[in-house]
Amino acid sequence: MHLVLTGATGLVGSAVLHHMLNAPSIHKVTILSRRPVAQATGHEKVNVIIHRDFANYASSVLDQVKDADGVVWAQGISQTKVSKEAYEEITYTYPLAFARALAETTSPKPLNFVYVSGEGATTTPSSLTPRFGIVKGRAEKDLLALSKDPEHQNLRPYSLRPAGVDPGHHQEIHEFLPEKNVLEKVMFGPVLSVLRSVANGFTSPTRELGKVLTDLAAGDGAPIEGTGVVEEGRTVTNLSGNIS
Repeated sequence: MHLVLTGATGLVGSAVLHHMLNAPSIHKVTILSRRPVAQATGHEKVNVIIHRDFANYASSVLDQVKDADGVVWAQGISQTKVSKEAYEEITYTYPLAFARALAETTSPKPLNFVYVSGEGATTTPSSLTPRFGIVKGRAEKDLLALSKDPEHQNLRPYSLRPAGVDPGHHQEIHEFLPEKNVLEKVMFGPVLSVLRSVANGFTSPTRELGKVLTDLAAGDGAPIEGTGVVEEGRTVTNLSGNIS
């Protein structure tokens, strides 16, 4: 099993990478990253591709992932950290561009593409929907639409909507988390601890989240059934209990 990962130096990506590195069924992990990935250092089954332009993919990059079975797109950023235009580019344009390019490269072989969205995303926004919910919801919707395009019908998209991402009990990744995530863990750890104990549906422990994302990328690509699963079995909400 060959999986591709983006966002490997972030909070969710670090959790996913930890699970991929320790999953015997995964023989190869290709990481697309703007910078070296410390967590991957020394692991023979990992290939880190330093990639700068996530809106475009040269044949030299696609040739290295043409046999991929699945993708976890964990790249992302807070809407408060960048301009409106940059947020849309990172959150919407980049994953759609890669899904399109890789599906064409791997066709007709099925390709699972797992998009890390967020609780609060919606494909039917209202005037009260926050910007992140609108943009991520549009990415969810258009990934599903892309899979119905005859040229990309091998694409098997999934979107997961984690809530309060909680690394508190996932000590193995703490040393690899960005400084801002370590600070957030210290500041909001007590809040997450309370939510974890009284309202599990509002937190997403990274150990479990990393496993769910990896398993979907490595799975059979079929629609999911169950409470809290929407959009034709392709979107899993955090309140479903599948990722908390």
